[in-house]
Amino acid sequence: KDPAFRRVDRDFVFLLNAFDIEPGSYVPRVAEMTEFNMWCWNSRVFPGIDPFVVGKNDKVRIRFGNLTMTNHPIHMHGYEFKVSCTDGGWVDPAAAWDEVSIDVAVGQMRAFDFVADDLGDWAIHCHKSHHTMNAMGHSVKNYIGVNKKDLAKRIARIAPGYMPMGSNGMGEMGSMEMPLPENTLPMMTGFAQFGPVEMGGMFSVVKVREGLARNDYKDPGWFKHPEGTVAFEYKGQKLAEAARGTSPDSGIEPSEWRVKDPRKPS
Repeated sequence: KDPAFRRVDRDFVFLLNAFDIEPGSYVPRVAEMTEFNMWCWNSRVFPGIDPFVVGKNDKVRIRFGNLTMTNHPIHMHGYEFKVSCTDGGWVDPAAAWDEVSIDVAVGQMRAFDFVADDLGDWAIHCHKSHHTMNAMGHSVKNYIGVNKKDLAKRIARIAPGYMPMGSNGMGEMGSMEMPLPENTLPMMTGFAQFGPVEMGGMFSVVKVREGLARNDYKDPGWFKHPEGTVAFEYKGQKLAEAARGTSPDSGIEPSEWRVKDPRKPS
C-alpha cells in the first residue's frame, strides 16, 4: 500500500501450483490431491519459467504463495537471504533470520530479501527433488545398471526408433531427445553453456548482472565466467596418493569383554 515502506529495487512474486496431466491428455485430473506430475510456478514449468533478472547491488525481494497440497522448501544458491515477511506480517529487521531455504506450507505466503552483490547465475528451486521434474510416472521400473542393448534391438524391430533409458540414473534424461506424446514435456530439460541443466518443474535462475537499467528484465543469457574460475576435469599425470595420518596412541591398554545373554543358560 505504501511504495516507500521497506522499498526494494526488484520485487518478484509467484504462486506455486500443481497439475496431474497424463501424457497425451488435454484435461488435468481435477480430483487428484496427492500424486501430481507437473509442479509449477505461475502455471509454468522449467525451462518455461523466466529467470529472475537483477542488477548488481540491487535490493531484491522474492515472494511466493503455495496453492498446492504439499509444502515446498524454496532454496536459492549463492546467497544467504533474510526472511522478511510471513502470513503474520512483516518481520522486524532486527528479528529477521538468515536462511538459504525457506519452507512454505499449504496456503502460506513467504518473502525473503537479499542484496545482489555476487555476479552470476544462481539456481532457485524447490528442494524436493521430484518437484524439479516434469511429467513423472509413478510406476516406472528401476533399470539402473541393466544392460538393455540386446533388448532394445528386439523392441526396435516392433517399435522403430525405440530408445531405452534409465540404465545410468535420471541424469541421462537431460541430454536425450526423443518423440513425445502430444501435450507433454520431457522429464528434465533445458540447456546452458555447460550442457543439459537436467531440471524441470519448480526451478529457475537468478541472473545477477552489472549495468542493468532499472526496468530491464530481459534475459541476459548465460553468465560469462572470468577465465580461470570454472572447474574442469583434470586429465594430466596421475597424482600420487595423499599422505595418510595415523591416530595418536591413547595409552590405554586394550580390554576384552564377554557379554552373556541372561535368557540363555550358561
